[in-house]
Formats: sequence, C-alpha cells, structure tokens
Amino acid sequence: MDTGLDRDTLDLVLKTLREFASDQLPDSYLIELDTRDEFPEEIVRTMLADLGVSLLFIPEDYGGMGASSFDVYRVCEQLARIDVGVATGVFATFLGSDPIVFGATEEQKAHWMSMIGEQGLLMAYGATEPEAGSDLAALRTTAKRIMDGDEITGYVINGNKQWISNGGYADLYTILALTPDGPTWFVVDRDTEGFESGKPEDKHGIRASNTAALSLQDVKVDADRLVGEAEGLGLAQAQEVFGYTRLMVAAFGLGAGWEAMDRAIPYSQGRIQGGAPLSEKQGYTHKLIVPNVVHLEAARAYVEETALRLDGGEGKLNTEGAIAKYMGSEAGNKAAEDAIQALGGYGYTKEYMVEKIKRDVRITTIYEGTSEILEMTIARDRWQEHLKSRGAFFHDQGSSLDQLAKIAPDSGADVAALAAHGLAEVMELARTHRLTRNQHVLFRLGELVAYAECAGALARRAAASQAGELPDKTDERFSASALATVSRIFAREAAAKVALDGTRWVLGAAETGSVDAAGFEAAVGMKAIQGAQSGLLTDMDALADTLYDRS
Repeated sequence: MDTGLDRDTLDLVLKTLREFASDQLPDSYLIELDTRDEFPEEIVRTMLADLGVSLLFIPEDYGGMGASSFDVYRVCEQLARIDVGVATGVFATFLGSDPIVFGATEEQKAHWMSMIGEQGLLMAYGATEPEAGSDLAALRTTAKRIMDGDEITGYVINGNKQWISNGGYADLYTILALTPDGPTWFVVDRDTEGFESGKPEDKHGIRASNTAALSLQDVKVDADRLVGEAEGLGLAQAQEVFGYTRLMVAAFGLGAGWEAMDRAIPYSQGRIQGGAPLSEKQGYTHKLIVPNVVHLEAARAYVEETALRLDGGEGKLNTEGAIAKYMGSEAGNKAAEDAIQALGGYGYTKEYMVEKIKRDVRITTIYEGTSEILEMTIARDRWQEHLKSRGAFFHDQGSSLDQLAKIAPDSGADVAALAAHGLAEVMELARTHRLTRNQHVLFRLGELVAYAECAGALARRAAASQAGELPDKTDERFSASALATVSRIFAREAAAKVALDGTRWVLGAAETGSVDAAGFEAAVGMKAIQGAQSGLLTDMDALADTLYDRS
C-alpha cells in the first residue's frame, strides 16, 4: 500500500540529515555536549523547523508531509545513528503531538498541528509521574473543573511529572491529568502561570537531550485546551499510539546498534593481533560482530513488517510494537556493549564514541515501556491468543512458515517454523500446569514469543528479497543471499531458545515429577531443532565474509 513519502523524497530527507550531521554534529562536538551535559536547543530547533523534520509527522491536511510509519522509522534510525540524545529531542516533539493527532477534534488539529509545523515548536509529552512510572492509570495529577453555572469554562491542574524529555525547553506540553470523568489530555503553554520545569536530570546517557521534572501548581487552562473536548479519553488516546511510538524507539535501537557495529568493523580490519587482523579471527567476529548484526536485522524485519501493517490500517498493533521495541532496543544495547569489547581499551575511552553510544542506547530499554513491561505486554496478549485459539495460534504461524519454506527453502522459514510450533507446545504445557501464575514464567514466555515472531518476520523478509518483493523504501544493506544467511542464523537461535529455555522454565516451574520430560522434549521438537543447527558455523563464516567484503 502506497502511503507517506515517495522513495526519492525519503532518500532526500535521509541524505539531508546525514549531511547536516556531518557539518553541524561531528564526533568532537557530540562529545563536548555529552561532557557538558548540554541540550543543543538551536540544533534541534533547526532540524525541526529549517530541515522540516517536524513536518514529517504532521498530516498533509494540516500543512505537513504526512510521513508514514515506515518513513518515520527510517528517519528515526538515521537520527539515532547521529546521536540518540539529539534524536530523543526530536522524538519528544513527535510524541508530544500524538495526543493531538490521535485524540483532538478537527478544529483543534487544524489549530495546533498547523502551528507546530509553521513555527517548528518543541513539544513534550507529560505523562510519567514520580510514583506511577509506566502505570499511566496510577496518575495523581488532577484537573478540577472551573464552572460558570452549568458550563465548564476551564480547568485548574495540579501535580508533578517526571522524566519528561524536552521538559525544560518545550514551547508546548501535552499533560495527562485526572478529571472527574477520568484521565484526560490537556495542551499547556510553557509560560502559563504556575507551570515550572525543574533542573535537568544528571543522566547516565543521552546527555544531549533535556530531561526534567514538571510542576503544575494551580495551572489554569481554558476548556478548549482539553484534547478531544471530552473528559476521560486520555488512556484510550495513549493506547492508540503505543504500537507506533514503540516502533520509533525500536528504530533508535537499530540506529545506535548499527552505528556501533560500523565503528567496530573497520577497527577490526586495521587492528593486528598475532600477525593477522582481528577481522580474520572467528573468536572475534563470531562473538562480537556477527551475532549482533543478526539480532539487529531480526529486529528490523519485525519493525518493517509492523510499520507496513500500521500503514495498511490494520489497527493499533500495540503488541507488535512492544515486540519491535523489545527486540530493537535489546539488540542495539547489546551491539553497543560488544562494540566496546571489540575496541578493547580504546572502546572504554570517550574519544572513540562507542562508549557514549552504549550509554545513550541504554535508555531505549527503559523509556516508552521498560523491557520488563514489554515482556509482560507481549506474554499477556499472546497468552490470550493461545487460549482463544485453543492452542492453534503459534501452530498456525508455524504452518504458514512451513508453506513458505517450500517456496523459499533457503530463507530460514523451515527452522522458524520449528520455533513457532515448539512455542505452541511450551505455552500449552504452561496452560495445563497453570504455570503462568508465576510472573517470571510469564515474562520468559514474552521473550520466547518475541524471538519466535522475529524469526518468522525475518524469514518472510528474506523470502521477499529473494523474490524481488521487498518494500520500495526498505533498508538495502544486504543482498538477498546475505539476508537469507542472516535469517537462517537467527532462526536456529530462536528455535534453540524456545526449546531449551522453554523446557527449562516449564520443568523449573512445574511440580516436581508432574511433567514427562522426555515426552515434552519430543513435543517441542527438540531433536529436529538440534538437527537444524547443522551448518550454523558455515553461515556465520559467510556472513562475516559479507560484512568484511571478502569474496
């Protein structure tokens, strides 16, 4: 389905961002910002206004470019390659406008979105509170009605917000507060009396972004600042965008992770140890480079598939967004961690940037839902699907991948199918023994679901690449054969994880002696999954050759 920007326009946007960063944000300046804990306000405002980045998320009806989810994922990845802190400053404006985009009346959208686009305003999303964390339903900020007879003319807002990106610099804030009819979004100007931002947080990473607490003491707003002009819709409006916003954070993980890898790979070609470059040593490439590339591309496959579905109007896809963010952020974090190891002592110094990338990308596993919150979200949703389908949900996914394997036998679909079928059996035994009453088991099921579904998405992407059917605006780093190699490597890992970790937690949680271990191993396909590991090292060698451009 054609949505958003055309390929040439998207390429121009990405090229413009790269050139701007090369000119305005060299490594030396980014290191200075990090050291000084400084938010480059003018840089971010220039990106939003002069480069037109703010226009991407504004619908065409309101003077914007109407970029699709797929477009914004590509842009967010590029921003994160530049700097996750700077990217967060831009993303916070995207996020701050979302309650308006998804919840405002047409008149409100026309007013606010046009203003944001024309003026390149910085925005902030005021949801999180000191005691509530990720639980938006536990908010304590209140909005009391101001009445004129029977008419509501405004509201008085009192409360505190914490961990607010752009909190100290935004021009406009969307604030979630509790009205008599429930949680509700309001639009608040920064210069409103009683509204104050706190000092910047002294953070571990993304020090080029501003994070501050907000205080609202008797802040008065007119009734027309109520988003949607109806109370009690705030949580539903927030839920509308989780699939989309979490996709963007997943893209941050991709961008930061790949930036780290693209610094480690050339370093290893020039670093001589024992008479040969590190790039020629399996102990280096197969531990520190190849697995991270595989995980990043598995996450990308799921991100792209979910973005296409969002753009195709398939709904909110909150669970898919959770899977994308979980895998993308964890992959980016691990890639940056291993890039430090890959550069040795140099990696541990600030001069070589990977140390900073690691500190920056760490936040992606925390904001917009921690990895643990996402594990719970994924597990609960897919658990319900398993129950509703009487155990068929993942078997159906496996059967679909079995069919794909007949069409694209080298795509990894056959082994991804083993992961899906095995997961169905793990979940069924968890059901019959009521194992999800153990929260840790539920969370681990969430992890297994993420791996299995990403294996399926990557196999589909590899097959589409072989058939010349990838989306026009897709990332094109790998050839069809290389992408198939990536898919086979990840499918083996996902299947082994489902079988081994699934067995571990099912047997570990079940009452001693209540599970026939041998029978369960047969049900999850342990022997077939073990057999599928054949050829793994050959594929890892082939991917290393691709990454290092060795014939």
